[in-house]
Amino acid sequence: MKIEICAYSLESCLAAARVGADRVELCSGILEGGATPSAGMVAMARSLLSIGLHVMIRPRGGDFLYTDIEFELMKEEIRFARSARADGVVAGILLADGSVDEERTRELVELAAPLPLTFHRAFDMARDLDEALEAVISAGCSRVLTSGGRAGVDEGLPVLQHLARRSAGRVEIMAGGGVNVGNVVQLRRAGVDAVHLSGKRARDSQMIFRNPGVSMGGVPGVPEYACYFCDTGKVEAIIRALNE
Repeated sequence: MKIEICAYSLESCLAAARVGADRVELCSGILEGGATPSAGMVAMARSLLSIGLHVMIRPRGGDFLYTDIEFELMKEEIRFARSARADGVVAGILLADGSVDEERTRELVELAAPLPLTFHRAFDMARDLDEALEAVISAGCSRVLTSGGRAGVDEGLPVLQHLARRSAGRVEIMAGGGVNVGNVVQLRRAGVDAVHLSGKRARDSQMIFRNPGVSMGGVPGVPEYACYFCDTGKVEAIIRALNE
């Protein structure tokens, strides 16, 4: 079973490589669930990593219904990821009715080639997961990242098992959303091909002076004096569980 680490920093990229992960999914925007990382971050990650580097292609947070200009931006980001020697890209597009936008997805797959394209958890927001799976396969995606259409893999386990059986090797099924040492063996038994996790832990800022009255994003409750990193202990525990 492959292990992919969702990395929001270069520190987390290096941590993933150090503990033996197979690849990283490089993202920005941790509080938005992931967005396209900067060009500089992609370039530095590639120069630092010998493991697989897959780049998130998501122009913004929110839904997965994109305008024409947003779609053009996604294509430009894929071109850059290819030029930066990424090993794969990650994207997902839906139509307003909740179905997979198969036409646009196929266009991205063809543009990314020979790099594989993973259809991310936009899949979990689709109206019908069986229908979505067939559309993703038809569009030529290499794998799909999913929690089984639920908040996390624990709730979605029966659906993940169903999707793994239905895919019948036509596309890789990668489980993501709450993967931990307590459920990773069950996920393997369910037949998924890979697991995806950030292993994140918050670290308090070293700032001494703090202004509690300002929210930089304008969203109260978002921690302004914390940063997130990949906890290698969490990933190592998962690797041990899979090797037992």
